[in-house]
Amino acid sequence: MKIKHFYLNVLRLYQKKLNKLKPNSKILIIAGSDSSGGAGIQADIKTVTVLGSYAMTAITAVTTQNTTGVKSIVGIDPKDIFNQIIYTCKDIRPDAIKIGMLHSPKVIRSVLRALDIIKIKKIILDPVMVAKGGTKLINDKAIQLLKLKLIKKVLLVTPNIPEAEILTKTKILNKEDMIYAANKLLELGAKNVLIKGGHLINKNVIDIFINQRDIKFFNSKRYKTKNTHGTGCTLSSAVTTFVSCGKPLKKSCELGINYVNSAIKFNPKYGKGHGPINHLTSLKLKTKLK
Repeated sequence: MKIKHFYLNVLRLYQKKLNKLKPNSKILIIAGSDSSGGAGIQADIKTVTVLGSYAMTAITAVTTQNTTGVKSIVGIDPKDIFNQIIYTCKDIRPDAIKIGMLHSPKVIRSVLRALDIIKIKKIILDPVMVAKGGTKLINDKAIQLLKLKLIKKVLLVTPNIPEAEILTKTKILNKEDMIYAANKLLELGAKNVLIKGGHLINKNVIDIFINQRDIKFFNSKRYKTKNTHGTGCTLSSAVTTFVSCGKPLKKSCELGINYVNSAIKFNPKYGKGHGPINHLTSLKLKTKLK
């Protein structure tokens, strides 16, 4: 009985601490879903929540997939995507927006129209184009519209190497190529660029942040694992979360990269293919039980 009462008291202490926790900011996520939970809007919600903020969503597509690949993609009507954004923001105004999978020109136009109405300044774009297993998630006309219109609307764009190659029509084989591609994106109208270097074959992973005035290299340890599903979605959501809480953009990129690296290191080893990372890696309650 004494042990039972001890655990009940411990639970009550935790409950009192948890009741005092409030979200640090509000974030709207515009992205597609991932039925396996490792990427897409599921990864976005986990990231935003575990980093202490409140996640809202506008779902652009529903995918059927697991760690071995994508089976099907069902797009949401662009009118419904527009309404999700407007109706949500009308009630709870977000401090920042994260944009992920936008698979067609009609979807991008509906998002652009909504952004013009709600006028949020802190927008992070993860230009999702290809799934981890190789399935293409966006058509060519949508890519052109993203380059011509959407990229100019956002605070930061976060392509990986293959996405940066598609957007800039260049081949990236080294750090110098990454810098060149980042500058091409700036020429297209991007304000800030974070190119993720995980696809390059190096001992370490080099990510590059660049704008018209500054350049910063982030060097990280490379972990030998195939379980990196959802790293791009997670990174962009982490950066959005830190930015929404008032952190400077470059510092937010650094904190986001650190979070993702830890999530890769402690991945749960789920699935038969490219497994998910561990979004719970930084869940720490700032409390001590006496």
